[in-house]
Amino acid sequence: MTTRIILVRHGESSFNVERRVQGHGDKSTLTEAGQRSADQVGVALSALSFDAVYSSPLRRAKDTADRILSRLKTPPVALLQTTDKLKEINLTDWEGKLFSEIAEQDPEGYRNWQLRPHKLKMAAPDTDGATDYYPVPALFEQAEAFWRELLPRHEGQTVLVVAHSGINRALISTAIGLPSDRYQSVHQSNCGISVLNFTGGFGDAVQIESLNLTAHLGEPLPKPKSGQQGARFLLVRHGETDWNRQKRFQGHIDVPLNENGRAQSHRAAAFLKAIPIHHAVSSPMLRPKETAEVILQHHPDVSLELEVNLKEISHGLWEGKLEAEIEAGYPGTLHQWQRSPETVQMPEGENLQQVWERTIAAWDQIVQTAASRPEPGTTLVVAHDAVNKAILCYVLGLGPEHFWNFKQGNGAVSVIDYAATTDIQPVLMAMNITVHLSDGILDQTAAGAL
Repeated sequence: MTTRIILVRHGESSFNVERRVQGHGDKSTLTEAGQRSADQVGVALSALSFDAVYSSPLRRAKDTADRILSRLKTPPVALLQTTDKLKEINLTDWEGKLFSEIAEQDPEGYRNWQLRPHKLKMAAPDTDGATDYYPVPALFEQAEAFWRELLPRHEGQTVLVVAHSGINRALISTAIGLPSDRYQSVHQSNCGISVLNFTGGFGDAVQIESLNLTAHLGEPLPKPKSGQQGARFLLVRHGETDWNRQKRFQGHIDVPLNENGRAQSHRAAAFLKAIPIHHAVSSPMLRPKETAEVILQHHPDVSLELEVNLKEISHGLWEGKLEAEIEAGYPGTLHQWQRSPETVQMPEGENLQQVWERTIAAWDQIVQTAASRPEPGTTLVVAHDAVNKAILCYVLGLGPEHFWNFKQGNGAVSVIDYAATTDIQPVLMAMNITVHLSDGILDQTAAGAL
């Protein structure tokens, strides 16, 4: 049974507006804009039924949760529960200060916060500074403790969790095995929505269905992080094909979009119409190339480059086959692919390491080309399920064993930002946005084979 977690960050707060550190403090309150955003989240989630709702006890999060609950069509089975395990990161030395003050008064600590968050050291809480304290690793321990407590309690249920930017990032990171040095690599906007699907308890397989959805707030894509604007990349999976619908393995067979896939491409084009796109790269295969061409109809000054190393994984002798046919011909191997994909060599095809090497070579070149331009701008990259998952893993510093942690729906959009300086890690701003393809926040695209 799958346990679905809907994870929401609180609405804009007074300290957010002032660019002031909030942490464990409870002086910060929702602004009028933050209240409206919380109501908008409630409307976006109104059709869902929740078995339980958890919130941080801090006002900015609890007030957000209360406003969301007031908009739901079906009241949750259980009352709202608050827990200290959802409190924001405890930045003992910085709480209440402006970020600009911190950058001036504690430049080494602030630099660690940006580049080496796991090494940021402060005075431990309630020790009068006698003991060193590392806030980010402590937050990751807190997040893991929350998962270990929540998941056995709500197996197979749908749970709403409302908290803060830092703890939400730690929750996402610990769920997929992302270490604390990557704390800054995942973004959470005010009232952004993320969806996680757990197959069991903590440590079992988990999938991020979507990350940091903001379209319900009137923002199709999240805004770049303040002061770190560099190159932005829109990573799109091609629209649906008949073989996706049939769950038939495609790989290098050049299957075109079906009617629904073309409709998905046009919806993606409308979704991205107002977004300035400066450059575009696609796999040369029919399904991503046509998807890219449809999107670029609204950006006629942008030419499309084709990159052969963005082609889908070669499934070799599996191509054209259904899962039942593969299981009959290669007993046990399909299960191995679904559980430990990095260990599978496709018969007369590729393994994931080969896909990784060519995909990352292409991605690095795309990123370097954008960075070398006077104005890096926004680059559209359209490719395939396996290729996109390889890129997402790479951006977060994860290997092929994390392949299934990320969902990529047909026609979905992901957003990756690179800072203007190379010493700052790229940030996954949003992932698998499919709200333009159907009603509601959940991905309803075909869960077909690659």
